[in-house]
Amino acid sequence: MDIIRRNNVTLTGNPQGPTVVLAHGFGCDQNMWRLTVPALAEDYRVVLFDYVGSGRSDLSSFSEDRYASLDGYARDVVEVCEALDLRDAVFVGHSVSAMTGVLAAAMAPERIGALVMVAPSPRYIDEDGYRGGFSAQDIDELLESLDSNYLGWSAAMAPVIMGNPDQPELGEELKNSFCATDPDMARVFARATFLSDSRDDLKKVSVPTLVLECTQDVIAPREVGAFVHQTIPGSTIVTLDATGHCPHMSAPDATNEAIKSFLAGLR
Repeated sequence: MDIIRRNNVTLTGNPQGPTVVLAHGFGCDQNMWRLTVPALAEDYRVVLFDYVGSGRSDLSSFSEDRYASLDGYARDVVEVCEALDLRDAVFVGHSVSAMTGVLAAAMAPERIGALVMVAPSPRYIDEDGYRGGFSAQDIDELLESLDSNYLGWSAAMAPVIMGNPDQPELGEELKNSFCATDPDMARVFARATFLSDSRDDLKKVSVPTLVLECTQDVIAPREVGAFVHQTIPGSTIVTLDATGHCPHMSAPDATNEAIKSFLAGLR
C-alpha cells in the first residue's frame, strides 16, 4: 500500500533539518497548519499528512473497524513515520492528535523523540476527581446531534470550538472543513475522539513533552491542561495568550514561538 498517497503526505522545509510532524485534529486536515509551516520551514523538515477519512486522504482505505478507536489513527502515524523512515521526530498534535501522538510514540518509540500537545485532552467526560469539561449526557447529546444532522452540527459547533468571535472567518473556515468531511467517517472519528480515555497512557510518556493550553477553551479547559502536565513526567506547560481550541489558527505567532522555543531546547 502506498502510505504516502493514502495519507496525502506532504514534505516541506529544510531537508537537512530535524523532522517535525504536524498532525491535525477532528474534522480538519493538514491545511490547518499553514500558519505554522513558514515558522518552521527554514530550520526543520516538516511532514504533514491527513488521517484516512480526512482532507485529501484516500477515502477508499477507510475502515470503520480500524478507525473506531484512536489506535487506528495512531497506526496511521506510525505507518507514515515508517514510510519516511523517520527517527526521533518531533510530533506536534492538535486536540485529539495529541493523544494519538502519545499512542504512536508507545507503538514505535524509535520513530518519535518528543511531543508537542496543542490543546490536548485525554478524556472529555467528567468523572469523580477529574474534570474533562463535559458530562456524559453532554457527549451523548453532541454525538446524537452529529448523527442526526451533521451539517447543522458543524455550523453550530465550529464557531464555539474556534472561539474568537472577533475573527468570524476562522469559525467559518472550521465549519467548511467539518462540512467537507464525509459524515459517516466523521461520526466514527467523533466517537473515537469524544469517548476516548487516554489518561493512563500519559503516565507512560518518556520523551520530552510540551503542553500548550489556551486561557479559555471550551473543549479543553485549563484543568485538563494541568492534568496532562502533572501526569506526564517532566513535561513543560505553556499557557498561550490565546482563546479557543485552535491557537495555531487564531494566535499563530504565540503558538509558533512556544513550539520553536521548545524545539530549540531539544537541539
